[in-house]
Amino acid sequence: QVQLVESGGGLVQAGDSLRLSCAASGRTFSWYAMGWFRQGPGKQRELVATITSAGRTNYADSVKGRFTISRDNAKSTLYLEMNKLNPEDTAVYYCAGNRYSSDYPTAYDYWGQGTQVTVSS
Repeated sequence: QVQLVESGGGLVQAGDSLRLSCAASGRTFSWYAMGWFRQGPGKQRELVATITSAGRTNYADSVKGRFTISRDNAKSTLYLEMNKLNPEDTAVYYCAGNRYSSDYPTAYDYWGQGTQVTVSS
């Protein structure tokens, strides 16, 4: 079992930056591929970014060049640095963990409770 707790969400203005954190506990964090997903109002949960246990990253086209996913295995923490935020980024952001990386949320076994990010225009 892996427990995940997100933090760092909030209300910001367009163009601002925000950093999300996801603290993991339980099994060895470094074994797991991790991902950030988001779900906007009336939308399905979608990929934001993933990072493998080896540190290889992948991003949704909508966030490439603006968001950066990273992990600190010593601290068992996943991060998402978000820059140049726009109102379309408004969503609940979830971190997820799985033994194998995937772009699809249904592939992930472990989820946090989510943190709200709201970007005003």
